Amino acid sequence: MKSTSARLLQLLSLLQTRKDWPGSDLADRLAVSPRTVRRDVDRLRDLGYPIQATMGTGGGYQLGAGAALPPLLLDDDEAVAVAVGLRTAAQGGVSGIEETSVRALAKLLQVLPSRLRRRVDALGAFTVPMPSEGPTVDADTLALIAATCRDSERLRFDYESHGGAASRRIVEPHRLVSHGRRWYLVAWDTGREDWRTFRVDRMRPLTPTGPRVPPRDPPEQGVAAYLAERMNLHMWPIKARVRLGVSAEEALEGPAARYGPIEAVDEHSCVLLCAGQELVGMACYLAMLDVEMEVEEPAELRAEMARLGERLTRTGRTPS
Repeated sequence: MKSTSARLLQLLSLLQTRKDWPGSDLADRLAVSPRTVRRDVDRLRDLGYPIQATMGTGGGYQLGAGAALPPLLLDDDEAVAVAVGLRTAAQGGVSGIEETSVRALAKLLQVLPSRLRRRVDALGAFTVPMPSEGPTVDADTLALIAATCRDSERLRFDYESHGGAASRRIVEPHRLVSHGRRWYLVAWDTGREDWRTFRVDRMRPLTPTGPRVPPRDPPEQGVAAYLAERMNLHMWPIKARVRLGVSAEEALEGPAARYGPIEAVDEHSCVLLCAGQELVGMACYLAMLDVEMEVEEPAELRAEMARLGERLTRTGRTPS
């Protein structure tokens, strides 16, 4: 049997991984009796950890918030991830936490073992931070949304769309995703009865948060693929269908796959579905694919690509 101190550390680590733990599950994980779990919980309380207990069927333990911050238990990978995250936060992107991130990083680096400090230093030395562009996200807003994802609570918020339209939404949050130095929430929109993505800097959460709901299965293609699809097709005003003179398998292996979904037509051609903010930009990106293509729609994109071809032809002529 493990020593009491080792068992307490393992119990504390388990309590930090999820919100609620049935006592029987903790006893099974620790290979001890429920009575021993109760005694170990009391020992952690004596050390300042605010552990709440619920009795009866389905009862268990929950590590809550107390008057003071108790020590946190991190494994090696978690400690490196926290250090890298603090460095990123210190460079901007989330408003109001740059200075505190620097202070917290200094404290963490002071106690990191040398082997972990080398990993953190290597990541810092061989990555180049890009300057923060565009709106930043309020740290309290980000923390609130992350908590609703963790606890499977409904969230109400006022939202401003890309076009400036205001609406109030009620969603079941699933995951926060960082993409292109912006934060997005992937959630089930109860009003539209479908998955949606929301830019966090355009959200104004309303408190208190809603009731807890059973977690939904994520979008079939996965959260990251769903967000990429939404960004490629649904977030831009101009939609296009472009027939490519290669098979779908070949297109999926090339840069065209980054522009949007690809639909097979036959063994020699496929259709690329893409979207963009402006015609000239879409024409330039499509021209870089270096494959035979035909714009099926819209006609305006077809005309823009023709004008681009004429300009490039004139530019490439040999001076007389």
